[in-house]
Amino acid sequence: MTTLAEPPRRTPAPPAPDGHLNDLRDEAIHVLRETAGQFDRPALLFSGGKDSVLVLHLALLAFRPAPLPFPLLHVDTGHNFPEVLAFRDAAAARAGARLLVARVQDSIDAGRVRERPDGLRNPLQTVTLLDAVAEHRFDALIGGARRDEDRARAKERVFSLRDEFGQWDPRRQRPELWQLYNGRHLPGEHLRVFPLSNWTELDVWRYLAREDVALPELYRAHRRRVVRRDGMWLPESPHVPLRAGERVEERLVRYRTVGDVTCTGAVESTAVDYPDIVTEVALSRTTERGATRADDRLGQAAMEDRKREGYF
Repeated sequence: MTTLAEPPRRTPAPPAPDGHLNDLRDEAIHVLRETAGQFDRPALLFSGGKDSVLVLHLALLAFRPAPLPFPLLHVDTGHNFPEVLAFRDAAAARAGARLLVARVQDSIDAGRVRERPDGLRNPLQTVTLLDAVAEHRFDALIGGARRDEDRARAKERVFSLRDEFGQWDPRRQRPELWQLYNGRHLPGEHLRVFPLSNWTELDVWRYLAREDVALPELYRAHRRRVVRRDGMWLPESPHVPLRAGERVEERLVRYRTVGDVTCTGAVESTAVDYPDIVTEVALSRTTERGATRADDRLGQAAMEDRKREGYF
C-alpha cells in the first residue's frame, strides 16, 4: 500500500526538445521588445504566480543588461496568499523593478465597487484595474495569459485592443500574420499584450524547470489545512468561513495556479520538485483554471463576460 511517506512511482514525462522551448522563448522576447518599442507607457501585470514570474524572467532576458523599461503592476484583492505577496515583493526587488499595487479594498472604500454576497473579490478586480490604467495613463498591459487556459482566452490576439472603456470586442481585433503586431490605438484606448499566448501549461513548467526559476512554495506539495468545497480543496483562511457541514482537514496538496484564497483550490499531490510537477502536469487532463478556480465556474461564459467588462 502506498503511503504519503512513499510517493507512488511515476513514469517521468519526456523532456521537451530544447528547440521547442527556445522558439517559444524567442517569440515571447520578440513580443516584449515590440511592446517596449511601440508603446509609451506599458506595464507588466505581476502577481507572483508562475505565468507572471515567467514573463518577468523573459523580460529580464529581453532587455538585459538595461533595466526593465516598464513597471510591474499588481491588482491586489486583499485576499491573496501571504506567501505569494512576500514572493512578489522579493521578486520585484531582485529584478530592480518598480512595483505598483492597485488595491480592490481602496475601490470598495471609495464606493467604486461593492462586496459580493459570496465573498469573491476576483470579479471586483476589473474596476480597480481600469482605474489604475487611467491613473497611470498606461497604453499597454503585459500579462501571462495563455490560449490553452480557457476558451475565451483562446480567442485573444497577442496584441489585444481594448476600447476607451477597457472592453474587449472580438470584431475589432487585428490580424497578426508573420508575427507582425499592430499597436496603434486611439486616445483612451489601450492594448493587452500576451507574450505566452502560444505556450501550454506543460511548456511553462518545462521551461521553468529547465531554467530553475524560483517560484512561491505553494506550487510544491506541502501539508496544509484545507476545506472541501464544490469539489476543490480551499485553504483555511479568515476569508473562507466554514459552511454548515464543512470541516478543516490537513492534506498534502499543491497549487497549480495561485490567486485569491476564496476561489483558488489546491490539488492533492506528492510533487515536491520540478521533475515530479512536470510529470504530473503532463498526465493531467484538465487545465489548471478549470480544475482549481471557482471564479471561472460562475457560468459557462464567466471569463468571456469579464473580458468584455475590461477584465484581464
